[in-house]
Amino acid sequence: METSPQTGLKRQERNTFLLLAVVLFPVLAVMFVASYGFIVWFWQMFVSGPPGH
Repeated sequence: METSPQTGLKRQERNTFLLLAVVLFPVLAVMFVASYGFIVWFWQMFVSGPPGH
């Protein structure tokens, strides 16, 4: 059974999609949320103080 260039291209597209969908986007989402949390934390620590009453 020979593999045509079209089959190789489809396999590459599938692998790229899986890399993006399973690895890259979740990691970027976690990094974005964590960085936002650190920004808020630093802001409260150094600028505005803890939440008041």
